[in-house]
Amino acid sequence: MGPVEGEPPEHQLGGMFGSVHEQLLRIEQTLQVEGTEARAIEARILPAWRRVSEGEHRLPMAALVAVAIVLQMVLPASLVIGPALLLPSLEALLLVGLLAANPRRINRTSTALRLASVGLTVLISLANAWASGQLIKGLVVGTSANNASLLLSRGASVYVTNIIVFALWYWEWDRGGPVARARAVRPYPDFLFPQMAQPSVASPEWRPMVLDYLYVSFTNATAFSPTDTMPLSRWAKMLMLLQSTVALLTVAFVIARAINVLR
Repeated sequence: MGPVEGEPPEHQLGGMFGSVHEQLLRIEQTLQVEGTEARAIEARILPAWRRVSEGEHRLPMAALVAVAIVLQMVLPASLVIGPALLLPSLEALLLVGLLAANPRRINRTSTALRLASVGLTVLISLANAWASGQLIKGLVVGTSANNASLLLSRGASVYVTNIIVFALWYWEWDRGGPVARARAVRPYPDFLFPQMAQPSVASPEWRPMVLDYLYVSFTNATAFSPTDTMPLSRWAKMLMLLQSTVALLTVAFVIARAINVLR
């Protein structure tokens, strides 16, 4: 279509740009409608744990870490690495930093936050691995306390911390971690929860949270094998194998020694 005779060139250009702008607006509106429809279809087809979410609350994770720190602080010096309050203090500082940077929901993508969260779990794991090793060593060589109640309380502290440690590891790595799960980055789970295998038995909005991983860790530590939640990836299987081994050794040595002391 040629220019209109007698119309100034700037009016012609304005009309052309106005027409293009209107077309772009219509395209944008169409895409928005299609995007809304696509999300609605996705919500009907995909289970909640595979969709983007607002992320889980920080408080349950913080509570678990706080319990682990307290359990470390009540252990005797013989079961602690270095100065008694060194690792618990570092763990508390990392926890406070995580709460300050991302206090409500765990949905913020940040390399620093991810490293801080993993580093916190590493410190708790290191402290408990040392405590477990020293406790078992003392029971084997006979240098541990000869008080049954004391033995059982120390063994229980290590055992419960072991459950928390592995719950945090499962939570940190399943489908890339809590942020990756909130953003639905990875479609394939590392742990198959019953709600995934049988969606009809759970709420349509069910997603695995840190307390679900705590339950998995507890049942694996007490049964020394998976129960209702199956590990799918190799790293998950090896981690559950390691947890079962540590739990079995701790329970067996502590109970055997306590019974021997009582006799």
